[in-house]
Amino acid sequence: MNKKSSSRKSPNPGWFPKGRSGNVKGRPTSSRSKASVFEVLVEKTLTVDGQGGTREITVEEALQQRTYQDALAGKRMAMREVVKWIVKREAWLEKNAPRPSRQVIWRDTAHDPDNADAALLLLEIAAHNPERANIGADRAQLLLEPWAVQAALRRRRGGQRLTDKECDEIRRCTRDPKSLRWPRGTGE
Repeated sequence: MNKKSSSRKSPNPGWFPKGRSGNVKGRPTSSRSKASVFEVLVEKTLTVDGQGGTREITVEEALQQRTYQDALAGKRMAMREVVKWIVKREAWLEKNAPRPSRQVIWRDTAHDPDNADAALLLLEIAAHNPERANIGADRAQLLLEPWAVQAALRRRRGGQRLTDKECDEIRRCTRDPKSLRWPRGTGE
């Protein structure tokens, strides 16, 4: 007879062949527990004395508070558990957070209002231009003070090199352009 038999008989009596269960009907429904002892215990409430007086909390909440205190005390297992809570919460928030509605922002700009000129004069960022005082324009002709221009030039870190046209504009709009210290690479 051939060593490898094609029959599905088990080599030992009482054993079932590979891939076949001995319990054809499955576990009886009466033996399945509806809730574990731990789940029943977690549903209970405790009375806790705290700063705000006494209050009732669930056992689950008490366990969470204790785990949080242990995490703050430096216990690694508690720290891991709190990190899991945080990750779970963040995932839930990302999934369930309301999507922000697209907000339309209307941008209305006024072209150089006169009150800005008054503020520049009040803060001494600009001064009247005596050469253009007789121009008869409806607005005052102003020049920027050198200290304000110098502060703006100083804040230009890592920017592109100033072009000759930009340097000429800065000179034209500054009250005393000769007192300015130009950034490196401008050729001034």
